[in-house]
Amino acid sequence: MKVIDIINRKGKPFPSLEFVPPLKGSDINRLYSSIEPFMEFKPPFINITCHREEIEYRENSDGSISRYVLTKRPGTVAIAAAVMKRFPIEVVPHIICGGTNRFAIENELIDLNFLDIQNVMALRGDAPAGSKRFKAEPDGYSYSNELVAQIKAMNEGRYIDESIKDAVPTNFCIGVAGYPEKHFEAPNIEVDIANLKRKVDSGADYIITQMFFDNAKYFEFLDKCREKGITVPIIPGLKPLSLVSHLTKLPETFSIDIPQDLVRLVNDCKDEGQVYQLGIEWCVAQSKELIAKGVPAIHYYTMGRGNNVTEVLKRVF
Repeated sequence: MKVIDIINRKGKPFPSLEFVPPLKGSDINRLYSSIEPFMEFKPPFINITCHREEIEYRENSDGSISRYVLTKRPGTVAIAAAVMKRFPIEVVPHIICGGTNRFAIENELIDLNFLDIQNVMALRGDAPAGSKRFKAEPDGYSYSNELVAQIKAMNEGRYIDESIKDAVPTNFCIGVAGYPEKHFEAPNIEVDIANLKRKVDSGADYIITQMFFDNAKYFEFLDKCREKGITVPIIPGLKPLSLVSHLTKLPETFSIDIPQDLVRLVNDCKDEGQVYQLGIEWCVAQSKELIAKGVPAIHYYTMGRGNNVTEVLKRVF
């Protein structure tokens, strides 16, 4: 079932989850075991993240330098198929612009369509490791709205490969990312929302936000999006803070703010155990307020460590 249909059919708010695929060479059972504890909450879909290839330079015995392209995690298609075979759940694989081109993207989407996977999350992706700015690959995309447009075209039976005759339309529901505190590359929130509207106008069906710790940021973002004519569902994304170091690492990594009240409470904790419990309590309070205000769902970022998220779900759902 498509995510947009799940949102429209559900009579009450529900949780969705996001998982990081295992490292290459790891056992798929590790991913299964991280998903299993959440099944009691009956999430209708989960997201599986995608990570671009990395470049590594190695010195040879003769002093020359060789360039190696490393893929550190298994492919999205294989993981999505394995998870859907194991669990009665829809899987939303992430499709990214970074490190690939439109022809490779088309092939990946064809594979997903053959597997009857109906949902994808269209993202630009991060810059390569060590680079500050994103740069599109040859025949690739600089912006995620271009990726959305390609997926929408395939849904209409229009493929890039012109040799394909009588192409069968694909059937993808398209999710995109939104940033309540703006994307770090945008000069201001107004420009960022205009960019978000381009993604929606290109064919996106719904939005999942970046994590935030202040619900006021989400409600302000929601109002601004509606004012600009963005009418698709906007699902809030949450993550429980669990370490003192998150006060610096999360803002540094995701360009988000930590509310002063939460900073003060963390600093008052005597040890990491108290911080961990505080993160759960804060996330529970966020979740309950969001549900009371009528959100259709809440998306939880597990980051591969889901015990605190399962505790949140027990108290909220």
